[in-house]
Amino acid sequence: MKTNWKNISIIAVPTLIIGVLLGWLFFGSSGNQTKNEQQHGITLNAENPKGTIWTCSMHPQIRRSEPGNCPICGMELIPLMNDTDEGDPMAISMSPMAMQLANVSTAIVGKTIPIKSVRLNGKIQADERLIYSQSSHIPGRIERLMINFTGEYVNKGQIIAYVYSPELVTAQEELFEAQKIKETQPQLFKSAQEKLKNWKLSDQQIAQMLKSGNKKQEFPVLADVSGYVTEKMVNPGDYIGQGQAIYQVANLSRVWVLFDIYESDMAWVKKGDQIAFTVQSFPGENFKGTISYLDPVIDPNTRVARARVAVSNLNLKLKPEMFASGIVEARLAKKTNTVVVPKTAVMWTGKRSVVYIKSNSENGISFIMREVVLGPELGDGYLIESGLQEGEEIAVNGTFSIDAAAQLAGKPSMMNPEGGPAMTGHAGMPGMGGGSSPEKKTSVPTKKVPVGQQAKDALQPLINEYFAMKDALAADDLTKAQKAAANIQTAISKVNMSLFTGASHDVWMGHSSNIGKIIQHVPHLKNIGEVRKSFKELSNVFIGLANSFKPFKKPIYVLNCPKADENKGADWLSLSKDIKNPYLGTTMLKCGSVKETIN
Repeated sequence: MKTNWKNISIIAVPTLIIGVLLGWLFFGSSGNQTKNEQQHGITLNAENPKGTIWTCSMHPQIRRSEPGNCPICGMELIPLMNDTDEGDPMAISMSPMAMQLANVSTAIVGKTIPIKSVRLNGKIQADERLIYSQSSHIPGRIERLMINFTGEYVNKGQIIAYVYSPELVTAQEELFEAQKIKETQPQLFKSAQEKLKNWKLSDQQIAQMLKSGNKKQEFPVLADVSGYVTEKMVNPGDYIGQGQAIYQVANLSRVWVLFDIYESDMAWVKKGDQIAFTVQSFPGENFKGTISYLDPVIDPNTRVARARVAVSNLNLKLKPEMFASGIVEARLAKKTNTVVVPKTAVMWTGKRSVVYIKSNSENGISFIMREVVLGPELGDGYLIESGLQEGEEIAVNGTFSIDAAAQLAGKPSMMNPEGGPAMTGHAGMPGMGGGSSPEKKTSVPTKKVPVGQQAKDALQPLINEYFAMKDALAADDLTKAQKAAANIQTAISKVNMSLFTGASHDVWMGHSSNIGKIIQHVPHLKNIGEVRKSFKELSNVFIGLANSFKPFKKPIYVLNCPKADENKGADWLSLSKDIKNPYLGTTMLKCGSVKETIN
């Protein structure tokens, strides 16, 4: 796709969870945080409410009136933006530092000609118009086949078989008798010759019969066309009727390339489009053609229509059944100059599509959610039917972080378009106070939804880090377990959300949100016991993820240890039935059993 996007700011260090934390960073309410602040020895400058407030980017419940280090993790405190300034009450404010932490970048919306590179896969086939059935015009028994295997080339007029025919033997006898009285009965002689010609015997063959005066027991069958034998239909000794096919012959001087077009791409591909394609057998060599025909119906089994490209086959280089891969630079009809945005700018709930519009004012930078109507997909972007105007500036990276901050601030967001009460501090976070008990289980969606292979592949780095954390806990290695937890934070932010469409989108949003809530504090926990409690909740979410998306190519096992978590029991995922207990570690490494197999 050719799109002219002007990047305004490109920021590094992507992480999904920082977006959630930024919401607390900017919008934590003082009422619910007072208790947490007192627990950590925090004092606020009540006499100067408009002064700069300092907080921790990883622990936003921390509030101080002067700079310093976080008493929990030791990170340097950063200034907290005051969100009470005048401005759009529906907008979410962000400081340049916050944008950098959340990996937020923006771009100016522009118009472009909607061109999409549609990739098509197909196979080479013989041109149906150049396929012939070579039949026998003589009824009888096959005595000899002169072409004994498929792939052999035959020339027009070449003898391809010999047939014994009782009817032709009789017809010869009639010819010889008619020859004797041709002077008195010329019409009878002519009729005897015509009878033989009906079986496709030539004048030359008839003349040779009359000259020799001997009856032939075998009669040759001549090829009607030139080409390659693609199918042999009879064997010596078989009886055949007049007109029955002996071989199928194809002229491969011209072939078809049949490309599959999926329903989602049908709006883009039309008759007359130029297509460039390659063939696996000839790497580095490019071929070109024109789409001459499109199927008027979709195959009910494969759900694709076929596009036909007819090409000359010099030196018979292209052979039927070879695989081909082509690209069509397609344009939408009646679309000449249209707004196009990157996929990363759009958040999609299945019913609504939203973007975040950036605005600059004397109060600073802010973003406000806006619904848009999406048109066709353009490779790495979307065509916008309505909702955006040329020249507006939108967030193209870090949109999930902005949306998370909006949710926590009670502003309109993707999942809550009307807004709602602001979330503060660690409210709702397992084991962190604020109204949620450490024993309260994370809600784990287990709805089974189909996803494509690309989505499954995108989950592999995240799953690999889960197994790394499991192995580290089984080895009693706190440092490696916390490092794996930090890697999970990074991996989850890199999962392409647009790969999950329809019902799978909402399920993924639930899983990713739960993982983020559980994992964010693991790198700062002080002992391995606390990490193992977080790992129990994390395992529940990953088990739900495995059941929802089936991301594994082989069976995966849910293992259970009844003695874990003070005899309350706990589950975990494993690639094998071999027990390596992450909850009890080397103390009771083999404690556990297989609870479930996910195929």
